[in-house]
Amino acid sequence: MLALATTHDGDIPIFLRSLDGNSSDKKDLSAAVREVMAQLREHQPEEQEQQIAVFDSGGYSEANMKSYNDAKIAWISRVPETSTAAKKVLAEGEEQWQPLSDGSGDYRVCSMDLPQGKERWVIVRTHAQMQATQEQMEKKVQKTQQEWEKRLWHLSNQSFACENDAQQAWKEAMKGKPSWLLAIFTCKEQGQYQQRGRPKKEASPEQTVWYLVPKLEVDQHEVRVLARKKAAFIVATNILDTQRLSHEQVISTYKEQGGVERGFRFLKDPLFLASSIFVKKPARVIALSFVMVLCLLVYRLAEHLLRCQLVATEQTLPNQVNKPTNRPTMRWIFQCFEGIDLLHIRIGSRWQTQVLGLQPLHQRVLRLLGPVYSQFYFFSP
Repeated sequence: MLALATTHDGDIPIFLRSLDGNSSDKKDLSAAVREVMAQLREHQPEEQEQQIAVFDSGGYSEANMKSYNDAKIAWISRVPETSTAAKKVLAEGEEQWQPLSDGSGDYRVCSMDLPQGKERWVIVRTHAQMQATQEQMEKKVQKTQQEWEKRLWHLSNQSFACENDAQQAWKEAMKGKPSWLLAIFTCKEQGQYQQRGRPKKEASPEQTVWYLVPKLEVDQHEVRVLARKKAAFIVATNILDTQRLSHEQVISTYKEQGGVERGFRFLKDPLFLASSIFVKKPARVIALSFVMVLCLLVYRLAEHLLRCQLVATEQTLPNQVNKPTNRPTMRWIFQCFEGIDLLHIRIGSRWQTQVLGLQPLHQRVLRLLGPVYSQFYFFSP
Protein backbone atom coordinates (compact mmCIF):
# COMPACT_ATOMS: atom_id res chain seq x y z
CA MET A 1 0.00 0.00 0.00
CA LEU A 2 1.06 3.60 -0.56
CA ALA A 3 0.37 6.58 1.68
CA LEU A 4 0.32 9.56 -0.67
CA ALA A 5 -0.23 13.27 0.00
CA THR A 6 -0.69 15.89 -2.72
CA THR A 7 -1.07 19.65 -2.76
CA HIS A 8 -4.45 21.29 -3.10
CA ASP A 9 -3.23 23.38 -6.02
CA GLY A 10 -1.93 21.30 -8.90
CA ASP A 11 -2.32 17.85 -7.26
CA ILE A 12 1.47 17.70 -6.89
CA PRO A 13 2.71 14.79 -4.73
CA ILE A 14 4.68 15.97 -1.69
CA PHE A 15 4.74 12.85 0.50
CA LEU A 16 5.09 9.13 -0.11
CA ARG A 17 5.36 6.20 2.26
CA SER A 18 5.22 2.52 1.36
CA LEU A 19 3.12 0.49 3.79
CA ASP A 20 2.52 -3.15 4.49
CA GLY A 21 -0.41 -4.61 2.55
CA ASN A 22 -2.23 -5.35 5.81
CA SER A 23 -1.88 -1.80 7.12
CA SER A 24 -4.84 -0.16 8.81
CA ASP A 25 -6.12 2.99 7.10
CA LYS A 26 -7.08 4.65 10.37
CA LYS A 27 -3.72 4.00 12.07
CA ASP A 28 -1.24 4.54 9.24
CA LEU A 29 -3.08 7.41 7.57
CA SER A 30 -3.06 9.27 10.88
CA ALA A 31 0.72 8.79 11.22
CA ALA A 32 1.25 9.99 7.64
CA VAL A 33 -0.86 13.11 8.19
CA ARG A 34 1.04 14.05 11.34
CA GLU A 35 4.40 13.56 9.63
CA VAL A 36 3.41 15.57 6.54
CA MET A 37 2.20 18.49 8.63
CA ALA A 38 5.31 18.38 10.83
CA GLN A 39 7.56 18.56 7.77
CA LEU A 40 5.57 21.42 6.26
CA ARG A 41 5.72 23.39 9.50
CA GLU A 42 9.46 22.81 9.74
CA HIS A 43 10.13 24.28 6.30
CA GLN A 44 7.28 26.82 6.11
CA PRO A 45 6.39 27.86 9.66
CA GLU A 46 4.93 31.18 8.54
CA GLU A 47 2.23 29.34 6.55
CA GLN A 48 1.13 27.19 9.46
CA GLU A 49 -2.34 28.72 9.61
CA GLN A 50 -3.01 28.02 5.93
CA GLN A 51 -2.19 24.30 6.08
CA ILE A 52 -5.26 22.06 6.23
CA ALA A 53 -5.19 18.28 5.99
CA VAL A 54 -8.11 16.89 3.94
CA PHE A 55 -8.93 13.19 3.90
CA ASP A 56 -11.83 10.78 3.50
CA SER A 57 -13.84 8.91 6.11
CA GLY A 58 -11.21 6.14 6.30
CA GLY A 59 -9.06 8.46 8.40
CA TYR A 60 -11.83 9.65 10.74
CA SER A 61 -11.92 8.17 14.24
CA GLU A 62 -12.06 9.47 17.79
CA ALA A 63 -8.41 8.60 18.43
CA ASN A 64 -7.18 10.16 15.18
CA MET A 65 -9.12 13.38 15.63
CA LYS A 66 -7.86 13.73 19.18
CA SER A 67 -4.26 13.27 18.03
CA TYR A 68 -4.73 15.93 15.31
CA ASN A 69 -6.28 18.35 17.77
CA ASP A 70 -3.46 17.79 20.27
CA ALA A 71 -0.92 18.44 17.48
CA LYS A 72 -2.85 21.59 16.44
CA ILE A 73 -3.44 20.22 12.94
CA ALA A 74 -6.36 21.80 11.07
CA TRP A 75 -8.32 19.14 9.21
CA ILE A 76 -11.40 18.47 7.09
CA SER A 77 -12.82 14.96 6.80
CA ARG A 78 -15.94 13.11 5.87
CA VAL A 79 -17.67 11.44 8.83
CA PRO A 80 -18.63 7.75 8.46
CA GLU A 81 -22.42 7.47 8.37
CA THR A 82 -22.19 4.30 10.48
CA SER A 83 -21.37 6.12 13.72
CA THR A 84 -24.12 6.69 16.29
CA ALA A 85 -23.67 10.46 16.28
CA ALA A 86 -23.80 10.60 12.46
CA LYS A 87 -26.99 8.51 12.31
CA LYS A 88 -28.64 10.82 14.84
CA VAL A 89 -27.61 13.99 12.99
CA LEU A 90 -28.74 12.65 9.61
CA ALA A 91 -32.14 11.68 11.04
CA GLU A 92 -33.04 15.15 12.31
CA GLY A 93 -33.24 18.78 11.23
CA GLU A 94 -35.36 18.56 8.07
CA GLU A 95 -36.40 22.20 8.45
CA GLN A 96 -32.89 23.65 8.87
CA TRP A 97 -31.55 23.24 5.32
CA GLN A 98 -30.08 26.22 3.45
CA PRO A 99 -29.43 26.40 -0.31
CA LEU A 100 -25.86 26.35 -1.58
CA SER A 101 -24.82 29.56 -3.35
CA ASP A 102 -24.20 27.73 -6.65
CA GLY A 103 -27.66 26.13 -6.55
CA SER A 104 -26.24 22.59 -6.58
CA GLY A 105 -27.95 21.51 -3.38
CA ASP A 106 -28.57 22.27 0.29
CA TYR A 107 -26.65 22.15 3.54
CA ARG A 108 -27.11 22.58 7.28
CA VAL A 109 -24.64 22.95 10.14
CA CYS A 110 -24.29 21.31 13.55
CA SER A 111 -21.88 22.16 16.36
CA MET A 112 -20.71 18.91 17.91
CA ASP A 113 -19.10 18.55 21.34
CA LEU A 114 -17.44 15.14 21.03
CA PRO A 115 -14.96 13.23 23.23
CA GLN A 116 -12.10 14.25 20.91
CA GLY A 117 -13.10 17.92 21.04
CA LYS A 118 -15.43 20.39 19.37
CA GLU A 119 -16.16 19.98 15.68
CA ARG A 120 -18.21 21.75 13.05
CA TRP A 121 -20.32 19.32 11.03
CA VAL A 122 -21.67 20.48 7.66
CA ILE A 123 -24.36 18.13 6.34
CA VAL A 124 -24.64 18.30 2.56
CA ARG A 125 -27.05 16.93 -0.02
CA THR A 126 -26.72 17.83 -3.68
CA HIS A 127 -29.54 17.70 -6.22
CA ALA A 128 -27.50 15.33 -8.40
CA GLN A 129 -26.93 12.95 -5.50
CA MET A 130 -30.59 13.12 -4.49
CA GLN A 131 -31.63 12.26 -8.05
CA ALA A 132 -29.21 9.33 -8.16
CA THR A 133 -30.31 8.11 -4.73
CA GLN A 134 -33.98 8.39 -5.69
CA GLU A 135 -33.37 6.25 -8.78
CA GLN A 136 -31.50 3.67 -6.72
CA MET A 137 -34.29 3.61 -4.17
CA GLU A 138 -36.93 3.11 -6.86
CA LYS A 139 -35.05 0.08 -8.20
CA LYS A 140 -34.65 -1.29 -4.70
CA VAL A 141 -38.32 -0.68 -3.87
CA GLN A 142 -39.48 -2.44 -7.03
CA LYS A 143 -37.26 -5.46 -6.41
CA THR A 144 -38.14 -5.70 -2.70
CA GLN A 145 -41.86 -5.30 -3.38
CA GLN A 146 -41.79 -8.19 -5.85
CA GLU A 147 -39.95 -10.38 -3.34
CA TRP A 148 -42.47 -9.62 -0.60
CA GLU A 149 -45.45 -10.13 -2.91
CA LYS A 150 -44.09 -13.57 -3.76
CA ARG A 151 -43.49 -14.35 -0.07
CA LEU A 152 -47.01 -13.24 0.92
CA TRP A 153 -48.55 -15.19 -1.96
CA HIS A 154 -47.06 -18.38 -0.54
CA LEU A 155 -48.28 -17.38 2.91
CA SER A 156 -51.82 -16.80 1.63
CA ASN A 157 -51.94 -20.37 0.33
CA GLN A 158 -51.20 -21.89 3.74
CA SER A 159 -54.09 -23.08 5.88
CA PHE A 160 -54.20 -22.66 9.66
CA ALA A 161 -56.18 -24.55 12.28
CA CYS A 162 -57.35 -21.36 14.00
CA GLU A 163 -57.32 -17.62 13.63
CA ASN A 164 -54.67 -17.22 16.34
CA ASP A 165 -52.26 -19.50 14.42
CA ALA A 166 -52.79 -17.39 11.31
CA GLN A 167 -52.04 -14.18 13.21
CA GLN A 168 -48.87 -15.68 14.74
CA ALA A 169 -47.70 -16.78 11.28
CA TRP A 170 -48.26 -13.23 10.03
CA LYS A 171 -46.13 -11.77 12.85
CA GLU A 172 -43.29 -14.16 12.01
CA ALA A 173 -43.52 -13.36 8.31
CA MET A 174 -43.29 -9.61 8.96
CA LYS A 175 -39.82 -9.86 10.50
CA GLY A 176 -37.32 -8.02 8.32
CA LYS A 177 -39.96 -6.04 6.41
CA PRO A 178 -38.75 -2.55 5.39
CA SER A 179 -40.58 0.26 7.14
CA TRP A 180 -41.65 1.78 3.80
CA LEU A 181 -43.62 -1.35 2.93
CA LEU A 182 -47.16 -1.28 4.37
CA ALA A 183 -48.61 -4.77 4.83
CA ILE A 184 -52.06 -5.52 6.23
CA PHE A 185 -54.13 -8.69 6.26
CA THR A 186 -57.58 -10.07 6.91
CA CYS A 187 -58.40 -13.59 8.06
CA LYS A 188 -60.75 -15.68 5.94
CA GLU A 189 -62.60 -18.65 7.44
CA GLN A 190 -63.26 -21.63 5.16
CA GLY A 191 -64.88 -25.00 5.78
CA GLN A 192 -63.45 -28.26 4.45
CA TYR A 193 -65.63 -31.20 3.44
CA GLN A 194 -64.74 -34.85 3.23
CA GLN A 195 -66.59 -35.47 -0.04
CA ARG A 196 -65.22 -34.11 -3.29
CA GLY A 197 -67.09 -31.62 -5.44
CA ARG A 198 -69.61 -29.00 -4.41
CA PRO A 199 -71.05 -29.75 -0.96
CA LYS A 200 -74.78 -30.05 -0.42
CA LYS A 201 -76.61 -27.21 1.24
CA GLU A 202 -77.40 -29.19 4.34
CA ALA A 203 -73.87 -30.69 4.60
CA SER A 204 -71.71 -29.61 7.53
CA PRO A 205 -67.96 -29.08 7.11
CA GLU A 206 -65.66 -31.67 8.62
CA GLN A 207 -63.33 -28.93 9.85
CA THR A 208 -62.77 -25.19 9.59
CA VAL A 209 -59.46 -23.70 8.45
CA TRP A 210 -58.21 -20.13 8.26
CA TYR A 211 -56.39 -18.31 5.47
CA LEU A 212 -54.57 -14.99 5.39
CA VAL A 213 -55.57 -12.44 2.78
CA PRO A 214 -52.62 -10.02 2.60
CA LYS A 215 -52.41 -6.57 1.02
CA LEU A 216 -49.11 -4.82 0.28
CA GLU A 217 -48.50 -1.14 -0.47
CA VAL A 218 -45.47 1.18 -0.70
CA ASP A 219 -45.30 4.31 1.44
CA GLN A 220 -43.94 6.67 -1.23
CA HIS A 221 -43.55 9.54 1.23
CA GLU A 222 -41.25 7.50 3.48
CA VAL A 223 -39.30 6.34 0.42
CA ARG A 224 -38.65 9.96 -0.56
CA VAL A 225 -37.66 10.89 3.01
CA LEU A 226 -35.29 7.92 3.20
CA ALA A 227 -33.77 8.81 -0.19
CA ARG A 228 -33.09 12.36 1.01
CA LYS A 229 -31.40 11.01 4.13
CA LYS A 230 -29.26 8.58 2.13
CA ALA A 231 -28.23 11.37 -0.25
CA ALA A 232 -26.81 13.45 2.60
CA PHE A 233 -23.24 13.18 3.83
CA ILE A 234 -21.33 14.87 6.65
CA VAL A 235 -18.15 16.90 6.29
CA ALA A 236 -16.48 17.71 9.61
CA THR A 237 -13.70 20.12 10.56
CA ASN A 238 -12.02 21.34 13.72
CA ILE A 239 -11.85 24.86 12.25
CA LEU A 240 -14.71 26.45 14.20
CA ASP A 241 -14.06 30.03 13.01
CA THR A 242 -16.37 30.70 10.06
CA GLN A 243 -14.36 33.82 9.20
CA ARG A 244 -11.34 31.65 8.47
CA LEU A 245 -13.35 29.00 6.62
CA SER A 246 -17.02 29.43 5.76
CA HIS A 247 -19.48 26.54 5.69
CA GLU A 248 -19.44 26.40 1.91
CA GLN A 249 -15.64 26.57 1.83
CA VAL A 250 -15.55 23.50 4.07
CA ILE A 251 -17.67 21.67 1.47
CA SER A 252 -15.71 22.85 -1.57
CA THR A 253 -12.33 22.14 0.04
CA TYR A 254 -13.39 18.60 0.88
CA LYS A 255 -14.69 17.98 -2.64
CA GLU A 256 -11.42 19.15 -4.18
CA GLN A 257 -9.39 16.39 -2.52
CA GLY A 258 -9.68 14.23 -5.66
CA GLY A 259 -6.07 14.98 -6.59
CA VAL A 260 -4.85 12.02 -4.53
CA GLU A 261 -7.30 9.67 -6.26
CA ARG A 262 -6.23 10.99 -9.66
CA GLY A 263 -2.64 10.34 -8.63
CA PHE A 264 -3.43 6.73 -7.81
CA ARG A 265 -5.31 6.41 -11.10
CA PHE A 266 -2.12 7.56 -12.85
CA LEU A 267 -0.05 4.98 -10.97
CA LYS A 268 -2.53 2.15 -11.66
CA ASP A 269 -2.82 2.89 -15.38
CA PRO A 270 -1.91 -0.19 -17.47
CA LEU A 271 0.22 2.05 -19.70
CA PHE A 272 2.52 2.56 -16.72
CA LEU A 273 3.51 -1.12 -17.07
CA ALA A 274 4.26 -1.40 -13.34
CA SER A 275 2.39 -4.72 -13.21
CA SER A 276 4.90 -6.23 -15.63
CA ILE A 277 7.78 -5.66 -13.21
CA PHE A 278 8.37 -8.39 -10.64
CA VAL A 279 10.33 -7.51 -7.52
CA LYS A 280 10.81 -9.85 -4.61
CA LYS A 281 12.51 -7.85 -1.87
CA PRO A 282 10.55 -5.23 0.12
CA ALA A 283 13.37 -2.74 -0.45
CA ARG A 284 12.88 -3.04 -4.21
CA VAL A 285 9.12 -2.64 -3.85
CA ILE A 286 9.78 0.62 -1.99
CA ALA A 287 12.27 1.70 -4.68
CA LEU A 288 9.76 0.97 -7.44
CA SER A 289 7.12 2.97 -5.56
CA PHE A 290 9.52 5.89 -5.31
CA VAL A 291 10.22 5.80 -9.07
CA MET A 292 6.49 5.66 -9.85
CA VAL A 293 5.65 8.64 -7.63
CA LEU A 294 8.67 10.52 -9.01
CA CYS A 295 7.13 10.06 -12.48
CA LEU A 296 3.84 11.36 -11.08
CA LEU A 297 5.67 14.39 -9.67
CA VAL A 298 7.21 15.27 -13.06
CA TYR A 299 3.85 14.70 -14.79
CA ARG A 300 1.95 16.96 -12.36
CA LEU A 301 4.57 19.72 -12.40
CA ALA A 302 4.48 19.86 -16.21
CA GLU A 303 0.68 19.84 -16.23
CA HIS A 304 0.50 22.55 -13.56
CA LEU A 305 3.03 24.74 -15.42
CA LEU A 306 1.18 24.43 -18.73
CA ARG A 307 -2.22 25.20 -17.19
CA CYS A 308 -0.86 28.23 -15.32
CA GLN A 309 0.71 29.56 -18.50
CA LEU A 310 -2.53 29.11 -20.44
CA VAL A 311 -4.47 31.06 -17.81
CA ALA A 312 -1.82 33.78 -17.54
CA THR A 313 -1.66 34.31 -21.32
CA GLU A 314 -5.44 33.80 -21.80
CA GLN A 315 -4.83 31.06 -24.34
CA THR A 316 -6.44 27.66 -24.94
CA LEU A 317 -5.51 24.39 -26.58
CA PRO A 318 -7.81 21.95 -28.40
CA ASN A 319 -8.84 18.95 -26.33
CA GLN A 320 -9.61 15.40 -27.50
CA VAL A 321 -12.84 16.51 -29.22
CA ASN A 322 -11.21 19.64 -30.67
CA LYS A 323 -12.85 22.03 -28.21
CA PRO A 324 -10.80 24.81 -26.59
CA THR A 325 -9.66 24.26 -23.00
CA ASN A 326 -7.20 25.89 -20.63
CA ARG A 327 -6.98 22.74 -18.46
CA PRO A 328 -5.58 20.02 -20.75
CA THR A 329 -4.24 16.84 -19.20
CA MET A 330 -0.57 16.09 -19.70
CA ARG A 331 -1.54 12.66 -20.98
CA TRP A 332 -3.35 14.31 -23.89
CA ILE A 333 -0.35 16.56 -24.54
CA PHE A 334 1.92 13.50 -24.61
CA GLN A 335 -0.40 11.89 -27.16
CA CYS A 336 -0.25 15.03 -29.29
CA PHE A 337 3.55 14.76 -29.34
CA GLU A 338 3.53 11.17 -30.57
CA GLY A 339 4.95 10.69 -34.08
CA ILE A 340 7.69 13.32 -33.82
CA ASP A 341 11.01 11.88 -35.03
CA LEU A 342 14.65 12.91 -35.02
CA LEU A 343 16.49 12.63 -38.33
CA HIS A 344 20.30 12.41 -38.02
CA ILE A 345 22.19 13.36 -41.21
CA ARG A 346 25.91 12.81 -41.60
CA ILE A 347 27.69 15.39 -43.76
CA GLY A 348 31.34 14.45 -43.96
CA SER A 349 32.60 14.30 -40.41
CA ARG A 350 29.73 16.36 -39.05
CA TRP A 351 26.27 15.30 -37.91
CA GLN A 352 23.14 17.36 -38.41
CA THR A 353 19.87 16.64 -36.56
CA GLN A 354 16.41 17.66 -37.73
CA VAL A 355 13.07 17.36 -35.93
CA LEU A 356 10.39 15.86 -38.19
CA GLY A 357 6.65 16.22 -37.70
CA LEU A 358 6.71 19.33 -35.49
CA GLN A 359 3.40 21.14 -36.02
CA PRO A 360 2.25 24.65 -34.96
CA LEU A 361 0.35 23.11 -32.01
CA HIS A 362 3.55 21.50 -30.72
CA GLN A 363 5.45 24.77 -31.05
CA ARG A 364 2.70 26.59 -29.13
CA VAL A 365 2.89 24.11 -26.27
CA LEU A 366 6.68 24.33 -26.12
CA ARG A 367 6.61 28.14 -26.09
CA LEU A 368 4.14 28.03 -23.19
CA LEU A 369 6.39 25.66 -21.25
CA GLY A 370 9.39 27.91 -21.71
CA PRO A 371 12.72 28.35 -23.55
CA VAL A 372 14.33 25.19 -22.14
CA TYR A 373 11.62 23.01 -23.66
CA SER A 374 11.83 24.85 -26.99
CA GLN A 375 15.60 24.29 -27.19
CA PHE A 376 15.08 20.54 -26.90
CA TYR A 377 13.25 20.70 -30.22
CA PHE A 378 15.81 23.02 -31.92
CA PHE A 379 13.73 26.08 -32.46
CA SER A 380 13.77 29.50 -30.91
CA PRO A 381 10.90 30.51 -28.63
